[in-house]
Amino acid sequence: MGDSVLGLVVTEELFTTFPDLDESKLSPLRSGVVNMRALAALARDLNLGEYLRIGKGEETTGGRDKNSILADTLEALIGAIYLQCGFTETARIILQWFKPIIEAANAQGVGLDGKTALQELTAARSLGSPEYLVEESGPDHDKSFTAVALISGESFAMGYGKSKREAEQAAARLAYEDLIGRK
Repeated sequence: MGDSVLGLVVTEELFTTFPDLDESKLSPLRSGVVNMRALAALARDLNLGEYLRIGKGEETTGGRDKNSILADTLEALIGAIYLQCGFTETARIILQWFKPIIEAANAQGVGLDGKTALQELTAARSLGSPEYLVEESGPDHDKSFTAVALISGESFAMGYGKSKREAEQAAARLAYEDLIGRK
């Protein structure tokens, strides 16, 4: 439930904050704000990991700091706040937590298409222009493409698609998220 409430609040905030952006820009911006890495980072800021009840196996393998567990925990907390306090109060809390993330995502160009956003990020970090290695497979009537995003000669992400452009965009979005996570 928390993920749905979070998605609604963030989507409405983006829609009202950036009224001139169309869906092709708003959707990646939303994805840049509401993703596992961003949720886990916020959960770390809130020290949620120290309050988790986890099994011995997870404890010994660092479960209190795993992105997936922290992101799920934050979504569960949002769901609990919603059940306890209602939508208005939950939206206020979500916006308090997520305003800086929304502002950072917009400043970093997350609303741009994947390749443009990655290009701008690598330029800002003096990493040179991203390159893409693309392979195609399948018969002419049903081609599939795989693209690997290379930044400074390092493979960052692999994307798939039914066209070369689609595969490159997918690889660029994944590479962008990876780079953002590395700060």
